Amino acid sequence: MVESPPALDDIVPDFSAAMTSDKTFHLSDYRGRKIVLYFYPKDNTPGCTTEGIRFRELYPEFQAADAEIFGVSRDSLRSHENFRAKLEMPFQLISDPEETLCSMFDVIRSKTMYGKAVRGIDRSTFIIDASGRLVKEWRGVKVPGHVDEVLEFVKALP
Repeated sequence: MVESPPALDDIVPDFSAAMTSDKTFHLSDYRGRKIVLYFYPKDNTPGCTTEGIRFRELYPEFQAADAEIFGVSRDSLRSHENFRAKLEMPFQLISDPEETLCSMFDVIRSKTMYGKAVRGIDRSTFIIDASGRLVKEWRGVKVPGHVDEVLEFVKALP
């Protein structure tokens, strides 16, 4: 496993993970395309639903910019399949129940929920360019306007 998260301008080490539609994600399979990897806390929660819907709405524009979108959370594949079907998402969701990718990208944080300390995903988005380099990251994301900002950044990439 990677000892520290990839830094900006680093080549992201190849990784694989289970994703929806009975597929396995391999980063190397997408070399030559831009990758939007967005980490979100939990399927079927208000912010995650809003974010997923906005990525769905702008999906054709991401495709036109030669970018693929992948959502990542700790939810099970079954939960992801249901969430994806409910929102009619045209992109795949990656299941990371053991927090392998969450650790790789350093997105697990201590949070307070209903007065209790819990560990959870800090909503974050990463852009990997066509050569496999990490070129942008957003951490502590607030949903309103975020997907539009991601799209503008991706469109500006060569």
